[in-house]
Amino acid sequence: MKVSDILKSKGNTLYTITPEHSLADAMTLMAEKDIGSLVVISHSLVVGMLTFREVILAVNKNGGTVGTTTVYRAMDDGPLICTPETELDEVRRMMLQRHARYMPVIDNRMLMGVISFYDVAKAVVDSQNFENKMLKAYIRDWPGADG
Repeated sequence: MKVSDILKSKGNTLYTITPEHSLADAMTLMAEKDIGSLVVISHSLVVGMLTFREVILAVNKNGGTVGTTTVYRAMDDGPLICTPETELDEVRRMMLQRHARYMPVIDNRMLMGVISFYDVAKAVVDSQNFENKMLKAYIRDWPGADG
């Protein structure tokens, strides 16, 4: 299974922000949209990722307030990325290794979507459920298994 398979089922709503926006604006957008991440875009390129982890670290570093912190000062400027052709097993390995919960999907420098650890886990469970269903059907139809 590839990342493109996950993107097909997710829809194509993307939430982005620029590095110049305030962290307060980013937090408001994340709360309003009930999302855990924003892709940071500058000049049409992905330059970072802002997740609730970076928000919490920035607020903690600033003594418990947002203050005048910008997205640029809080974002992860080296997020893991993948392409639509990346195999799901590779994505799972990368996310576990880096403790990443979100990963931008980029194809030819263009943002195609974001996948979350939840998306990956759901795809694995759905695949296993399908495989189990097929195996049970095969066993049920086993020649000479009429009882």
